[in-house]
Parts: sequence; structure tokens; C-alpha cells
Amino acid sequence: MENGKGGSVNEKYVIGHDAGTGGDKAVLARTTGEVVATEFEPYGISHPAQGCAEQDPIEWWDGVAATTRRLVSKAGIDPKDVAGIAFSSQMLGVLPMTEDGEPLCPGIIWMDCRAEDQARRIVRKLGGEWVLIRVAGAVPSGKDVICKIKWLEEEQPEIYNRTHVFLDVKGYLVYRATGRFVTDPSAASVTGVMDKKTRGWSGLMTKLLGMPLDKMPEIAGSLEVVGELKRDAAEQMGLPEGTPVVGGMGDAPAGPIGAGALDHGDSVVSIGTSGLLLIMVSKPVNLGRYGMASTAAADPNMWLLIGEMNTAGGSLAWFADQLAGREERERAGEGSLLEVLNEVVAGVPPGARGIMFAPWMYGERAPVTDTALRGAFINVSINSTREDMLRSVYEGVALNFRWMFEAAETKKLPCETVRAIAGGALSDPWMQIFADVTGRRFEAVENPQEAGAIGAALAVPVALGIYSDYKDIKQVVKVRKTFEPDTNNKKTYDELFAHFKDMYERLSPFYKSLNRGD
Repeated sequence: MENGKGGSVNEKYVIGHDAGTGGDKAVLARTTGEVVATEFEPYGISHPAQGCAEQDPIEWWDGVAATTRRLVSKAGIDPKDVAGIAFSSQMLGVLPMTEDGEPLCPGIIWMDCRAEDQARRIVRKLGGEWVLIRVAGAVPSGKDVICKIKWLEEEQPEIYNRTHVFLDVKGYLVYRATGRFVTDPSAASVTGVMDKKTRGWSGLMTKLLGMPLDKMPEIAGSLEVVGELKRDAAEQMGLPEGTPVVGGMGDAPAGPIGAGALDHGDSVVSIGTSGLLLIMVSKPVNLGRYGMASTAAADPNMWLLIGEMNTAGGSLAWFADQLAGREERERAGEGSLLEVLNEVVAGVPPGARGIMFAPWMYGERAPVTDTALRGAFINVSINSTREDMLRSVYEGVALNFRWMFEAAETKKLPCETVRAIAGGALSDPWMQIFADVTGRRFEAVENPQEAGAIGAALAVPVALGIYSDYKDIKQVVKVRKTFEPDTNNKKTYDELFAHFKDMYERLSPFYKSLNRGD
């Protein structure tokens, strides 16, 4: 028997959420992985003081409740046919909660850097930057969880003392859904106090760093059912009470699931406002000197090597806002200006007629950690055009990723085939540039902007035993288009890459001097 949407009346569905910085992306998918419907609900960010970035946790919940209701309505399915739900979310957030589940202040999100003083003291206490890079693979900053918690302890003791548990975004959503205070290994691993052998809290590190272990949530597996929808949560979501809720994971670990990159050495490039290189590894890999570190993957037997670029798509968005011409804006009309820029860039030869772009528009994390860096157009001449400058933006971002790939190769991770997700994966010219610049095959997946939500959704059938093996997910993710590197452009980009690294070495001291007060 068929229903009105072309599926069996007994067919089961799963819902995944990606509660990001700008809003919640949600997908309704069949347990076979086919996306049936997508939804998005925005929410705001407040900046109450310099370096502060906060969000109202109530808006996180209202967002996921609204998208869930709309997904079910749009697809025209029986809510009883939803087999389960899971969340992924932005990472590195801190939300102090009372024992009865009330937030004590707005959520302090990942981009908040108010705790720089606390970070510096922690670095000094633990022996300095190079010691931490060699031992831990990363250096704490004001954006990190432990530093934010120390800030609350020192600057807001009345909140700190009343705190029963510290949650992140996903932890709050799971609490609202189930009533349980839990986190998952991927979120726990970025706190710096998770034991990598047991994937539980490290008593030694919490004592060493002064982390309040009694205020940390229980760690439950990303692929485990952690509870069922409570009555009030079910009513707000439009789902039956008792619907299973799966542990979920951070947004970075969700991406490879949604991209089908699940085996050792599988790699993903995510090109959103920021950019991520995500490489699945069987053991933690230390590339701290390149600003790359390993966190727990959703798979309890795997780890995820992450390199983050601060402004990937953000560089192109800046160009579109500031430098796109009248003709391009008129061609775009009410449509996408970025689609017009994709057409323009395809007409410019590789190498951008000699122009290079430094894509570090507001500091950088990987493959160099340098907060003073800024963007630049290099080698502009009287004959240069705005179109050449545009091409150099596309190429500059790809060259920065090539540098991260080069770092990964030092650990025997060649990443010969790369899955691409997020908004940049919709641009065929950019995908071809990535392939040519890096010398790697790029596979742009279907529904790339929903990859995080799809990753969360696909955790549900694993948790429920619908898939006998976690790796079965790999077979359900579809590739939209494959891009092979054009060997005719190899010499151009090899030379450009050498100049790119030299550009950093020459510009870095200049920017450190120029931006000393930032």
C-alpha cells in the first residue's frame, strides 16, 4: 500500500538537526538515507561586550521544535512513522544550568573569546605553547571550554557557584528533549579533559586544570539512544511522546557521516563561511604545529583530524559584498550573486593572470595559527581586472587547503579522493579549482548544505540497529558530481603554491607589527 508521498505506509523516517551558529538546519530522511524534506529556522547572536558572542538557548530549542513540526507537515507523513531523532550542533559552547534545568545565563558560543586572559594563564601553567603542541596537539585559546568555565568562575562566581552542570548547544537540546544532562565523546574531547583511552572524563586533567568534574555532564555515545521524547517536548515538536533520541555529535564530526567518509584516511572538505578539512583516522594524530588536532569521531572506534580555516566562503562573501560590479548584480537580480560570480570566474585562466590572494581575512587557525594575519591581493598591476582578483580568491582558499593536505601527508594521509560539503560544494568552478590546485579528486555530495543534519539523522538507524554495521552508512550517501584534476594546470599551481607559502612567511611579520593592538 502506498501513501500520498510515494512511500510505504510502514516506512520509517529519521530526523536530524544541525543547530549551527546562524540557525537550525533540519532534515527528514528515510532510514535508507534518502532526504525527503529540509527546513531551516534562523536565530540571532548578541555581542554584549568586546569579544563576547552569546545566544538565547530558548531560541535553540524553539528553532528545532519549529523545523521538526514543519518537516512532518511538509512531507505529509504520520508522526508515528518517525523512528527517532538526533542532534548535531556547533561546538565549544558553554551553558551553565541549574539542577532543575534552568539556564543561568545566555549560551556562550564558540566564537566568544572573552576568556583570553584565562587561556594565557593555563598555557603558562602547563609549560608554554610548544609543550602543549607536542603533548596535546593544540594550544588553549579564549574560545575553548575550559577557559570559558574559568572565566565564569573568576568573573561570575554567583553563576558558577549555582551551576549544577555545564552543557553545550547539543547538550541543552538533548536535555530539553529527554530531561537528561549528557554530552557525547566528540564534544567532551574538545574540552581538553577527556581521557582518549576510555573516552570518559580524565580525573588527572580535570585536577590539573581545575576543571569542576562534578559540574560536567555524563558522557554517552554518539550512536546510543540516550532517552525518549518527554511529553512537553513531543507536543512542541509534533512527534509522539517516547520517540527515541540518539546521543548525536558536534557539527564537525557530523559532516563526515553526511558525506559518507567513514574509513581511515577518508577526507572531507567543508566550505562554508569558515572551512574545515576533516580526515577520519583510526588513532589520534598530532599536527599541532599546523594548527590541526584530533577529536573523537561519532564512531566509537575512530578519531577525526580537523584543520579549520577561518574565512573560506567568508572570503568570497566579502568579495561579493564589497567588490562585485553593477553588471554582475544586475545579472543576479533577485537570484544568487554567487552563482553569477561562479560564471565569471570560469572565464579567467588558472593563476588569475599573476594575482595571488591571501585568504586570511581575520587571522588563521590552520595550517598556521596566527591571529594577526589579514587578507591581501598580491601582484596587482595596471593590467589586472576585478575578474582576475575574483579568481585569485577562489584559488587562495584552495591553496590554503593544499597546505593542510601537505601537512596530513606527513602522517601518511594522502587523501587522494576528497568528499566536499557545505555551500562551496555547490560551485562547479570552485570544485574544479580545488581539484586542480590540490591534485586530488573531489566528489561533491548531494545535499551538501545539509550534510551535518544528514549525519545526525543517519546516526539514528545505527543506534536503533537498522544498520548492522556503522560503515553501512557509506553506501547510502550519493555523490552529485566528481571533479578530476586537470594535469595541464599542475605546473601553474605547483609554482603558485610555492609562492603562496613564501607569501605567508613574508607577510606574517608585517601583520604582527601592524595588528599588534588587535
